[in-house]
Amino acid sequence: MKENIADNIETLKSATLSTIQERYKELFNVAEAPCANKPYLIKKIAYRLQEMARGSLSDEAKTQIIDLIEKYDPINNKALRPQVVSAGKNVVSIPFMRDKRLPIPGTVIHKKYKDQDIHIKILDKGFEYKDKYYRSLTAIAFELTGAHWNGFAFFNL
Repeated sequence: MKENIADNIETLKSATLSTIQERYKELFNVAEAPCANKPYLIKKIAYRLQEMARGSLSDEAKTQIIDLIEKYDPINNKALRPQVVSAGKNVVSIPFMRDKRLPIPGTVIHKKYKDQDIHIKILDKGFEYKDKYYRSLTAIAFELTGAHWNGFAFFNL
């Protein structure tokens, strides 16, 4: 059966998009394929073929996956973390207002600028540089350069 699945997947790689979409409709019992993205459909079909041959994930594994998603949301880069203390103050978290481009709180950004090593600590709500709290990376970039910089561009985020 192993070779049969592998052969089916290899056959799909050289098949036309319409053939792949038809195969998808058969396997998933739907009226229409969800998209015209050939690599995506091949992956979905390959998974379905393996699932049919070997069975799907156990209920325990599915429950564990749901628990991990609730604890560590990979899409929004949110993780449960201890309360962050900066300059002796507890920094309150408002996760829905965090910019998705930022690393998780507690991360330290390193940058070398004019022979100076700069270390910025990411907080839940703001940034810490030289034991001082800042609301934006732009404010830190302005203090360092004396010119207006986009904070994300200056720190290469």
